[in-house]
Amino acid sequence: MSAIHDKNNPFHAKLVDRRRLSSAASLKDTQHFSVSLDGSGLSYKCGDSLGVFPTNNAKSVADLLKAAGFTGTESVTIPKDTTAITLKEALTNRLSLNGPTYKFVQLLHDRATDEAQKAALASRIAEADPEKKKSWIEQYEYVDLFEEFSSAKISAQELIELQRKLMPRLYSISSAPSKYPNEIHLTVAVVRYETNGRKREGVCSTYLADRAQLNTAEVPVFVAHSHFGLPADDSVPVIMVGPGTGVAPFRSFVMDRATRGAKGRNWLFFGDQRKDHDFLYADEWADYLKSGALTRLDLAFSRDQAEKIYVQDRMRENAAELWKWISEGAYFYVCGDAKRMAKDVDAALHQIVSEYGKMSPEAAVDWVKHFKKEGRYQRDVY
Repeated sequence: MSAIHDKNNPFHAKLVDRRRLSSAASLKDTQHFSVSLDGSGLSYKCGDSLGVFPTNNAKSVADLLKAAGFTGTESVTIPKDTTAITLKEALTNRLSLNGPTYKFVQLLHDRATDEAQKAALASRIAEADPEKKKSWIEQYEYVDLFEEFSSAKISAQELIELQRKLMPRLYSISSAPSKYPNEIHLTVAVVRYETNGRKREGVCSTYLADRAQLNTAEVPVFVAHSHFGLPADDSVPVIMVGPGTGVAPFRSFVMDRATRGAKGRNWLFFGDQRKDHDFLYADEWADYLKSGALTRLDLAFSRDQAEKIYVQDRMRENAAELWKWISEGAYFYVCGDAKRMAKDVDAALHQIVSEYGKMSPEAAVDWVKHFKKEGRYQRDVY
């Protein structure tokens, strides 16, 4: 038997499928990835996540080496690891190229030989407004700081001791083990943006989209088990709110219930920017509706009309029916953006509970707390 694969001993999996879900005219690049588990001994359940260890973009590594004045052949030792490796290897596979800290800015200040550069760094370090201080450093990656403050020279070992480790990224699994026991599907928004006049990218999403070779056992993965999951009783109705890539676990839920012939009703709220360009898995939802595996599908495309419509607006429009389902024992699930969407959905839920449950706002808060405690209100937010 091979050793159990986990975060500390990931399985080197094959990426067996990669396709774009959003149209070429979409403002987002959302992609579907399939990862083979053949030979891993790994298993998963609906609601789990897949951890993926990415490698950094070779061009980003080369740009950083050049800006810092290194060749990449310098020998370094990662903290808490006794094995010496080359700086290029450390920057490619082990360390994050973004997220410099003020500790690093301080080191550049101490080493800067150009007086104007030294003064500029000193003023940044001395900035009293914490918001300004935070927003300044968030615009920078290591490469920018080395380019802008080129008179500061540090050693390769000093650099790597101040860098964060390259961490795995967790993605909600969008396939069901009942249908794909040896494969895991992911639904991923590929991140590309600009800061400080330089094009940036999400390390792991672009690793899967651009750099990982298809059908090559090279993608280090592990399964992260979750408390987020379908009710044990197959007859229980479920309400799922998952706009954008937040729909991932709900594709898994509906696929699983359809594959196993579960009798519980399933209601999905899905939203994104534009129906013609961002309706993820549209054909599959149409098939599930036709077969009856999906009972209801309510859609919110924010940019298809003058006023923006979101999933929480669709919840309010269907409040009476939503409350009826909840009163009949339905589980309520939310997946996606924690900052805005999940907050707005939570507020809409409280409003519906108060209005249709005929409770004061305070009583509704207590009711929702109990709803969560029972495990009937589950959130997978990030």
